[in-house]
Amino acid sequence: MLTASDLVFRVGRRTILDRVSASFQPGRLHLIIGPNGAGKSTLVKLLARLIAPESGRVEYDGRDARTLSPGDLARRRAVLSQAVEVAFPIPARELVMMGRYPHFTGRPSAIDEAVCDEVMAFFDVTGLGEQSYATLSGGEKQRVNFARVLAQVWRPVEGACRYLFLDEPLTFLDIRHQLTFMKKVRSFADQPDVIVVGVVHDLNLAARFADRLVLIDGGRIAADGTRDEVLTPEHLLKAFDVVPVAIHSPAGGGLHLIFE
Repeated sequence: MLTASDLVFRVGRRTILDRVSASFQPGRLHLIIGPNGAGKSTLVKLLARLIAPESGRVEYDGRDARTLSPGDLARRRAVLSQAVEVAFPIPARELVMMGRYPHFTGRPSAIDEAVCDEVMAFFDVTGLGEQSYATLSGGEKQRVNFARVLAQVWRPVEGACRYLFLDEPLTFLDIRHQLTFMKKVRSFADQPDVIVVGVVHDLNLAARFADRLVLIDGGRIAADGTRDEVLTPEHLLKAFDVVPVAIHSPAGGGLHLIFE
């Protein structure tokens, strides 16, 4: 279980998040949505312990996240940020292996090598392994980076949950790779010891793949629940100043939003 209690975060006199509380269960895909500047990415960074709140606390499995050592945290929690810059030439496979650094000292073990192979195959980047990361396209870089991040938490950790945080992971991906990416995230999130929390802008992708949606507006949680509970005309009008037309698929029960 991942729990946030009364999180407050300010920049100068501006309050970015104001007493935000939420809990996130394993085996589910939790997606955070909201307008620009609402505090979505800030919430993910607080949950991932990349930044510290002014007040409030984050707990991993009932334990204050601040008490975890950097090594323990790195073996249990992985984060894919919006943009990753690499300032030196490195083959793609070596970059993916960087995700295993918290798990070994000196040289990677056979397990680390196997994990690297598995995550690269999972994201269809095996053929890019020997290419310099700098020569890859934006979409290829994003897929290699996700393989690197997932390598960090690919195998179960005894007696603990694994945490995966995604901050706008669809940047640079075309529509085909967006759908493929979300399907793979969806399958990874189904594991009973995995907690996935991500930020996305596309409400239709959020509606299609999330088990649970958290709508952030003005630094507070405006709605929290299933897609039908959160993606209502009232909530979307207030948060985005648009009124959607909802189309439900009679075959698969899917929801598609059209904005006019």
